[in-house]
Amino acid sequence: MTQGIPVIDLTAFRDGGAADRARIALDIAAACETLGFLVVSGHGVPEADGDRLHQAALELFDLPLDDKLAVRRPRNDQNRGYIPYGEETLAKMHGQVTPADYKEVFAIGPDDVPAEPYYTCDLAYPDFAPNLWPTGSKALRTAMLTYYTGVLRLARHLGHAFAIALGMPEDFFVERLARHSCQLRLLHYPAPEADFLPDQLRCGVHTDLGLATILRNEAAPGGLEVQTPQGDWITAPAIPNTFVVNIGDLMMRWTNDRWRSTPHRVAIPPAEARACSRRLSIGFFVIPNYDATVECIGREGETVKYPPVSVREYRTDRFAAGAG
Repeated sequence: MTQGIPVIDLTAFRDGGAADRARIALDIAAACETLGFLVVSGHGVPEADGDRLHQAALELFDLPLDDKLAVRRPRNDQNRGYIPYGEETLAKMHGQVTPADYKEVFAIGPDDVPAEPYYTCDLAYPDFAPNLWPTGSKALRTAMLTYYTGVLRLARHLGHAFAIALGMPEDFFVERLARHSCQLRLLHYPAPEADFLPDQLRCGVHTDLGLATILRNEAAPGGLEVQTPQGDWITAPAIPNTFVVNIGDLMMRWTNDRWRSTPHRVAIPPAEARACSRRLSIGFFVIPNYDATVECIGREGETVKYPPVSVREYRTDRFAAGAG
């Protein structure tokens, strides 16, 4: 346990039997019902893959601005390519008015998309918009796609655990990830060179829109903070070879608000620590098939709070609201 955020070892879930999976699923459920955040170890993603991507990402963000702008996101509703400082204000997704997040981003989605109607029809946009790669970015592309593959495998393990915890068929969520549009985002928070604007944060207060988020966190001044049910802010841990996992809005709705999609933010570093506050986090956002129906999984006798809605209907417009 780290400041109220439990650390859960997934080794026995991946390698053990049904009893091990049930036990660990209950631990995950307890975290999802209380804070909505947990830390996972024993996840099976090679640590070296994350290290290589971290280095390649820093090299990308160190490029001249014009080089990065050559692969600038084409449209605000796409989570693709380079997103410069000033173009994302995640607090807007929740109706808040704040200055832009003090960060820059590089994002991809699925890279090898079949030329089939499901992926090319109008409903598939923007989930399967093409990825953009900087010229001469072979190392970056290799590192991102290798990491993407490993964390997607972890996402499916978590999908199994979520289903067991909710008393659903074990493949319930994994089936709804068969044609996923999961996003991998490199989130760069440079050491600030000027004062922050009033109410500005490195990343404004928000909840995530998808099923869950799997974050490779980095320890640096001005890091990820999580709001407790009592309204306090606690610092999320950055433990080597672990991931911070949090529940998204889709999962909260799916569970009829039984599991929490918790507000979080990236704080500004203290003035005396700003020179050493450069930070890079790597977020993997788990997004189910766009045509999957989100229908509340309620307990017996529980009032269902939300009507069924498709994944696409629920999240696409909300993401675009925070992108400009």
